[in-house]
Amino acid sequence: MPPDSQANRRKPAALQPGDTVGIVAPASNIKPELLEAGCDALRGLGYKPFYFDSILQQDLYFAGSIDRRARELEEMFVRDDVRAIICARGGYGTNYLLPVLDIGKIAAHPKIFVGYSDITTLLTYFADSAQFVTFHGPMATKDFAVQNGIDVGSWEAAVRGSGPWDLNFGRGAGVKSLVEGTADGILYGGCLSMLVASLGTPYEVRTAGTILFLEDVAAKPYQIDRMLMQLKLAGKLADVRGIVFGEMLECAQNQNQDYTLEEVILRVVGDLGVPVAYGVRSGHVSRENITLPFGIRTALTVREEQVNLRLMEPATSVVPSAAKQASR
Repeated sequence: MPPDSQANRRKPAALQPGDTVGIVAPASNIKPELLEAGCDALRGLGYKPFYFDSILQQDLYFAGSIDRRARELEEMFVRDDVRAIICARGGYGTNYLLPVLDIGKIAAHPKIFVGYSDITTLLTYFADSAQFVTFHGPMATKDFAVQNGIDVGSWEAAVRGSGPWDLNFGRGAGVKSLVEGTADGILYGGCLSMLVASLGTPYEVRTAGTILFLEDVAAKPYQIDRMLMQLKLAGKLADVRGIVFGEMLECAQNQNQDYTLEEVILRVVGDLGVPVAYGVRSGHVSRENITLPFGIRTALTVREEQVNLRLMEPATSVVPSAAKQASR
């Protein structure tokens, strides 16, 4: 069984059509036209997008000041009318928020919180310190803003409280078996760069007992190697149950390199004795971003011609939504 630090996370309320979705920008600044495109897509799915006008502020490459970003995030958690929170984009800057966020206030109002990339910092912080399930998945100005940007099936299964449910990757899915085997643990992880950046801080990631998901973008193979070795030397891979890598877009030295990233990865994790899969499309992806709930029990099966992730419980709790309550 996973250790106590990884078990029994609270589940936020499920999201239903008609619910209000808050959009926040806790990292880099955003473009208004992409924000509106994302809002249009959310409306198309039946949700009511909401954001504060201050979301368009800019301070260097950040979406406004530290205080603005922190207060925006806290307010979205405490507002009764907001049922879920979707980040506008990643970029850089969420690490500035960690010392100033009122984690007690956030923990008292667990909600669906979605993002990836730099948002990994908040996904793991909320999962570990506020102890509720978080969601590695599509963002408003990135995936919702473009055609075929989200994997609708995994999105709905994750946010609506389906469970158990499966992500099956057979021939043609682009997912590869690197080390065969089966394992179960708590799904957890995110952007490799951000996970490594947590080491040695009070917000260090807690990987024991996990099915660890790792992804990144535009990092050269030797950089991926270095980051994986840092996790390994820090003991963060010693007690993982299985490892799943993302699509790893643009993670090449050059187009003529005589080795694969898969070979590089296996040099570091191939001796751990756990199943390893490669290519699950969540986070920085080419299309149809898959939503992965962090903090729920998950079974990983890696076979030569098929990889399966079985989400063994719902990621959200099904309760009457605000919209349904108002209509009564």
